[in-house]
Amino acid sequence: MSRPTLHLIDASLYVFRAWHAVPPEFADADGNPVNAVYGFTRFLLDFLERTRPSHVVVAFDESLTSSFRNAIYPDYKAHRELPPEELKVQFGYCKDVAAALGFGVLAHAVFEADDLIGSALAALRGHGFRGVIVSADKDFGQLIGEHDEQWDFARDQRWNAHGVHQRLGVRPEQVADFLALTGDAIDNIPGVPGIGAKTAATLLAHFGSLEAIYARIEEIPFLRFRGAASACARLREHAAQASLSRALTGIALDAPVPRDIVDYVLKAPDPERADALFERLRFGPLTRSRVRALGARLAVPG
Repeated sequence: MSRPTLHLIDASLYVFRAWHAVPPEFADADGNPVNAVYGFTRFLLDFLERTRPSHVVVAFDESLTSSFRNAIYPDYKAHRELPPEELKVQFGYCKDVAAALGFGVLAHAVFEADDLIGSALAALRGHGFRGVIVSADKDFGQLIGEHDEQWDFARDQRWNAHGVHQRLGVRPEQVADFLALTGDAIDNIPGVPGIGAKTAATLLAHFGSLEAIYARIEEIPFLRFRGAASACARLREHAAQASLSRALTGIALDAPVPRDIVDYVLKAPDPERADALFERLRFGPLTRSRVRALGARLAVPG
């Protein structure tokens, strides 16, 4: 029996892509740039036209400096530049556009978009749903269960749990441990210095988990891979750092998200809300006609 599908969109990825890809020639009624809003709106419309989802949610990051991970490790994401003020304004517009188009919208000051997506997926799995996570971020690999997929929309590439293993060399349930070992320069997660992706995958293939690696660490020098002894020494020296990193890499499944199926049902676009918003954004007739066509299509059952 086929399972109903919940699509979960990692909004920030597509907002930032639009910010970099769309020329800054689009401006709202006050002259403020809205190029990222334009690109993100185009992405959402493309997604709706191609996918026709029944249940979908769009998750935004509002916790760039206030995530619970910052409380654990103040330097978390310290290397990332905060978005300029004009892009912060555009993020607000992007949430308004998503809501006007009928999407459920999730955002939280403490939990990141990853956590909101993981928690929403966990909530609807209890109702028999499978998930399709719309993002290229490797961190989401840890959420991919037997029936789930990840979808890089821009490249139109999809992969399941087997695909996670092909890409990273570990099973989905090992992804958070894998990232704790290798670290993540983008998020400023330290990991264990000198432990690269290949060594991390080899260790997890043998021991199964980060916890088991440390419980049986004395076995590592006797494993048959190059640099086993030095890897053991690094793991011993940086045990506290590995534990800290693991606290940062795991996606939370208990964020405050709606638990009722109805909150994830795609609604028909709100024409009045969309028209007023697009008037302020100074979007042209093509965008409005696409929204009207989607509204008409969604009004027809099936």
